[in-house]
Order: sequence, then C-alpha cells, then structure tokens
Amino acid sequence: MRIRKVAIVGAGTMGCSIAENIGEKGFTVFLVDRTDELVEDAKCRVELSLNKRLEKWGITEAEKRVTLSRIRFTSKLDDVTTCDLVIEAVQEDPDVKKKILSDLDKLCHPQTILASNTSTLSITELAAATLRPERVIGLHFLSPVTRVEVVEIVRGLKSSEETFEAVERFVKSLDKVGVEIHDSPGFVTTRLITPLLNQAMNALMEGVASASDIDTAIRLGFGLPRGPLEMADRMGLDTVLTSMEGLFRDLGDFSYRPCPLLRKLVRAGHLGVKTGQGFFKYDEEGNLIKEEENLVYQGAKG
Repeated sequence: MRIRKVAIVGAGTMGCSIAENIGEKGFTVFLVDRTDELVEDAKCRVELSLNKRLEKWGITEAEKRVTLSRIRFTSKLDDVTTCDLVIEAVQEDPDVKKKILSDLDKLCHPQTILASNTSTLSITELAAATLRPERVIGLHFLSPVTRVEVVEIVRGLKSSEETFEAVERFVKSLDKVGVEIHDSPGFVTTRLITPLLNQAMNALMEGVASASDIDTAIRLGFGLPRGPLEMADRMGLDTVLTSMEGLFRDLGDFSYRPCPLLRKLVRAGHLGVKTGQGFFKYDEEGNLIKEEENLVYQGAKG
C-alpha cells in the first residue's frame, strides 16, 4: 500500500506542526478540528510557523505558498474518508482518542490506516476501540516536528506487518528516521526523558540551583538544544504532568512520581509557552524572555 493522501484529526499545536511537515513534503493533507473557529485558528498558526521559518531563511516564499496550498483546513470529519492514512492528534485522554478512532473506523475505507500520535497511551488499547486493530498503529512525532528527525512507529499487539511497512515508507518519505517500538508505557522517548524532566524540577524545588542554571548545566554539559525545564515548558506542563501520572501508574517507578512544584504550576495555570509562563516566561511568539527580564522560580533557599 502506498500512502498519498493524509488527514490529521486535532488541530492543536502538534496537529498543526504535523500537517505543516507533511504538506511541505508533497502530500495532500487534511487538518480537521471540531469547529470553524478552531480550524481558522489552526490556519493562522500554520501560517505563523511558516512565516517564522521564512524570516530565518529556512524556506522561500514560494515554498511557503506551496505548503499552504497542500493543506486543506476543515471542520468536517467526513472529508477524511478518501485518505490513505488518518492520524489522530487530539488531547492525551484515552476516552477521547478511543471515540475519535471508533468514529474514524466507521467513516474510513477498510484499507485506511489509522494512527495515533499519543506519547504514552497503549496502542493496543486504542486499537481495540476499532474493528481494524491490524490497521492501527502509533506514529509519535516529536516537537518541533519540522526539525526533529525521528518518529516512533509503535506496533500494537495486532498491528500487521503490511501496516508497519506502509507507515515506515511514509515516515522515510518525510525525510525522517522511523524507530520501531513495541507497545509499552511511554514507548522510548517519553519513558526516558520524563525522569530527567522530573529530577530537574525536584532539583529546582529543593533549591539546588536556579532554573536558568539547571538548564544551562544540562544544555551545555550534554550538548542538548534546550535544558529540561525549558523543554518541559515547550511540551506543555499539563501534558508533562499527564505523562508522568500515566507512567507512574503503569510502571510503579517513583522516578515518574510528579514533582509537587509541577503540580503547583499546573494548578496555577502556568502551563509553559502556551500560556506565556511556566518555569520561564515567554513572549507572544514563544521566545524565551531574556533572563534579566524573567521571573523564574528559584526554589527553596537552603
């Protein structure tokens, strides 16, 4: 099977980024959300992302126009029925994802592959909400999608070899490396990065160092593009908390027990870049505000 036409259901941050990446690689892609207002907001976000890349000489004006021409923004779920691959990218809630996959199962052609962009949930469990578990698979893109080269291709218990191979070819056509993962809590990327984020938060809460110094130490010490606290801010602190809670529940390992400071920030509505404040503050375009202008949590002094 060859994948030519793709749909993304859920036009949040990840959905928009995935659609942008797929569109720029030559595929027709439908980006679907519940209302016309959400769809219009998604279009603005994709255009803003492309404009940022244009300003940094990452793409040309012609490439921007061509990418936008390939993305169909719609609030009609029925528009996905002709697609070869449909990726759900809705909120990290198993009930919501199961409902979407069940609806897509009824709408789509029997040969259509259904994929989930979940970072922690069981693909086997999600696939059980459909009548085609052999054609359900995990496709975990990492943010920022246009720059991160890896995609986790997650096999559910019943995912067929044909489905895996078709999706693997598709990922390769996006100029990304597909890593084969067998269904397990957090897969590889989330399972391994989460304890680092959690320990950085605990170190901050205990007053070991300031947020900026913790991030500088890890960023420069290990050659990472961002430190763990900024990384968590960009992932969304509510999303990070949900991932930690799920991993702690499924694995029973205390390295995943959410830091109390993380819970406090989420309760306060400080969710990171998307609200303008998390462990750091950000401007409207998501840029980190300079340290001297930034009121970061310093932790307990001891």
